[in-house]
Amino acid sequence: MSEQASGPVVDAAPAVTLDEATRAPAWRGPLLAVVGIAVTVVAVVAMAGQGWAQAGVALVGLVVLYLGAVEIGRRRFGPAFDLTTWLCLIWLVVLIGAAIAAPILPIGEHENLAATMMDPAMARPDLLSDNPLGTNNFGLDLLARVLYGARASLVVALGAVLIGMVVGGAIGILAGYRRKTTDRVVGILANSLLAVPPLILLIALATVLDPSLRNIAFALSLMALPSMIRVARASTMSFAQREFVLAGRAMGASSIRIMVRELLPNVLLPLASYAMVMVSVLIVAEASLSFLGLGIQAPAPSWGNMISEGQGRVFEQHPHIVMVPGTVLFLTVFAFNALGERARARFDPRAGKL
Repeated sequence: MSEQASGPVVDAAPAVTLDEATRAPAWRGPLLAVVGIAVTVVAVVAMAGQGWAQAGVALVGLVVLYLGAVEIGRRRFGPAFDLTTWLCLIWLVVLIGAAIAAPILPIGEHENLAATMMDPAMARPDLLSDNPLGTNNFGLDLLARVLYGARASLVVALGAVLIGMVVGGAIGILAGYRRKTTDRVVGILANSLLAVPPLILLIALATVLDPSLRNIAFALSLMALPSMIRVARASTMSFAQREFVLAGRAMGASSIRIMVRELLPNVLLPLASYAMVMVSVLIVAEASLSFLGLGIQAPAPSWGNMISEGQGRVFEQHPHIVMVPGTVLFLTVFAFNALGERARARFDPRAGKL
């Protein structure tokens, strides 16, 4: 006993209660933020018209600003503070708000070619000019086209997801609750839609239907339908044997009442969280159709047909024609994906098992 007591004692590693940002000097976060803002301002004001060099310096400034803001946020709100999620939410709120208010905003022309005959074509982005994001080959303002293009892309994607949620959710709840023959028939339907390559299906529908927002939303909803059916079915099966459902059956409630009053409210949250991820998928799908000339037709703006204006050697000489809509498309898809995955982790703990 005495030998064991006198032996070397190894202390357990102290528990880490604060993250690196909290243990860092208090001045580091504000300093990084100030440096980031200064570098970004220099890039915007002093390097105007220098193309890729200006974009590179501005990107470095934004990265430094982001790192500083992360440290400030974690020191203020704790290690769980997620700046990326907040930035994604702010981006979507600003984008959707600007798209809705586009007709009353002081921006350039987005579609009328006759109104821009005297305006400079292929003007480079200059945040201090009348065309802060530049113009295309017809002199149309890229900022205006991005905002009006957001209208088309978001209306189509959100409309398609809404159709998928309503139709797919109803079918999935029915299949998950009734099981047996209904479940087998619905499974064959969903697998049949999944067996067709999505792009081939969209191209086939686009060649038959007129390229209107309503028809494009309907075509894209077929991409969302199988996944919505599966999510609703899986959620329904997990809730169908819960006490409140069994109690409803014992009290003589009809199947429709149980599905609408008991199952639907519980299935809606995981279905809505997955819908946010599907919005990003359908935005890319709509942009792909417009890029191929099968979606929104020019001169009406869409992010896809804006990117298609950079085909050939245009991108080499005027990269902003592609970079402006491409960056907005990337940020929007990233934001919907990040928020959707965060919502699925919060409201749908079975997401990793589906």
